[in-house]
Amino acid sequence: MIVLKFGGAALRSLEQFQKVATIVAKKREECDRVVVVVSAMGTMTDELLGLAHQIMPKPPKREQDMLVSVGERISMALLAMTLLRDGYQAISFTGSQAGIVTSSEHSEARVIRVKPKRILPHLSEGRIVIVAGFQGVSEEGEITTLGRGGSDTTAVALAVALKAKRVEFYKDVKGFFADDPKLNPNSVHIPKLTYAEAIEIIDRCQKQVIHTRAMRLAQRNQIPLFIRSFEEEGEGSLIGEGGEVSLLEPLYEV
Repeated sequence: MIVLKFGGAALRSLEQFQKVATIVAKKREECDRVVVVVSAMGTMTDELLGLAHQIMPKPPKREQDMLVSVGERISMALLAMTLLRDGYQAISFTGSQAGIVTSSEHSEARVIRVKPKRILPHLSEGRIVIVAGFQGVSEEGEITTLGRGGSDTTAVALAVALKAKRVEFYKDVKGFFADDPKLNPNSVHIPKLTYAEAIEIIDRCQKQVIHTRAMRLAQRNQIPLFIRSFEEEGEGSLIGEGGEVSLLEPLYEV
């Protein structure tokens, strides 16, 4: 069981959806249970926020969440369609359908727990399950979003709940570097590092290759994270402590 996460850069066009579908299909051949978490296409979230601010300088957070959560739903449905067209069994779920239960703060909600009961039967039947990242549902039944980098947190939270072996993040960089490789072409690639080392680099560089909340959730539950490029094969970077911890209850509240 593995969780794959694709960000907006990987899903910026319909052509990219085919590339992502090819990666997912290959992983499905290697692993019998695959969950995919997706972000909104390209800059869609910013575009939706721009529309909201054209109407109101300060949109109500509840209505803003209703609006921006559409982006990930578009991605999940298009990827499911691409896989189905290519002959693979796939099904998509919103954050609420996937059982992502959050606190009630709109636009900055925290994951409280994950109840993946709707996902499990489809995984058992061999389907690739695609989940909209960045969003969930509060205990009051309201659609919420998790703030910037929230899709990373969704991927790790699902991995914890499903007891996945690892989360693979497909980014527009080849792995984890000592500093931002887009600003420093000579930056050193780091093939393996601990959670603490990764968090220190993120804080120092202020470049969140993986959101800090997701990293801390992985650390608390000992979920290995693997960062690789969606454009080409390569070494990538593995983040983890090298051991496994069995927890009676998954730790969320992030």
